[in-house]
Amino acid sequence: MRLRTVLATLAAGLAAATTLTAAGTAQAAPAGPANPPAGHACSPAVTIDGFTDALDKTTYHGTFVGNFSALAVDRDGSLAALSDRSDLFRLDSRTLAPRGVVHLLDERGADLDSEGLVIDRDGTRLVGSETEPSVRRYSPDGRILDRLPVPSSLLVAPAGRATANATFEGLTLLPGGHTLLASMEEPLAGDAADLVRFQTWTRTAGGRFRLAAQYAYRIDAGLGVPEVQATPDGRLLVLERGFTAGVGNTVRLYLADPRHATDTRGIENLTGQPGVRPIRKTLLADIADCPSLGATAKQPQPNPLLDNIEGMTVTGRDHAGRLKVLLVSDDNQNAVQTTRFYHLRVRV
Repeated sequence: MRLRTVLATLAAGLAAATTLTAAGTAQAAPAGPANPPAGHACSPAVTIDGFTDALDKTTYHGTFVGNFSALAVDRDGSLAALSDRSDLFRLDSRTLAPRGVVHLLDERGADLDSEGLVIDRDGTRLVGSETEPSVRRYSPDGRILDRLPVPSSLLVAPAGRATANATFEGLTLLPGGHTLLASMEEPLAGDAADLVRFQTWTRTAGGRFRLAAQYAYRIDAGLGVPEVQATPDGRLLVLERGFTAGVGNTVRLYLADPRHATDTRGIENLTGQPGVRPIRKTLLADIADCPSLGATAKQPQPNPLLDNIEGMTVTGRDHAGRLKVLLVSDDNQNAVQTTRFYHLRVRV
């Protein structure tokens, strides 16, 4: 998907951690030390164990490995990585080596602009696409099982008020498995420029999902929301990201709490009106403040560690109770961008 350009400007557990090294080389060894060195701190709440570029510009059985927009932990402990070109990869949880790929299609046999991924408790894949936008349920072998309803206002204009290529980016299932949440990347026409909408669905007795509450989330100036991930206590890890030509990426990680936010589904235009409480957020880290760990960048970046970070999943907890969080960047199949995996530990 495209980056928002500023013209002047991450609770399923995973026992086997992904292999990450500062030199960007995958090895068959555990990912990072039990206690990251103090010098690996990005902020008081976030540390980075390492990163790997092992999959950058590689192929698997003729399919390009990259364009990653979402991550999830599968029921067997493997890692699922979703490309925005409609490919869903299964990766080895230690080496990141691809072990399978399924090509996803819509009801007409067309590719998706696949951006969000949840693996449900029965193994089905919930996949968000920002084409319409849409959320569909797929079997593990890629068959469409169902399509969730979407409010008309969230559809791409002229059907709705959303901007093409700026709709459903993040997708997560809240603890308990009853509520699904999708995050819009950018605001709707008629809404304030710093407010995006988070849409939820509630699981019915028959196992389907029906439309439920909607919330406002306030973004930083010039940024959008590429990913959202539920924490075990029902809060959200939210990535905000932007790009400035000649300067590079801005990527910030927030902890957000939707529990006391106003349900905005009945509000046509969000303009910061009194009485409407957006989701409350707290900055955990600006990824530019992480140590670079020897990373190199193919284009200007505030920190060479940075790239177009777009996917995030919680893979478990460490012995100190910190969340183990895996990020991935979308290289857009672009020579000056990199497919890079980042292993963070986050205290929430």
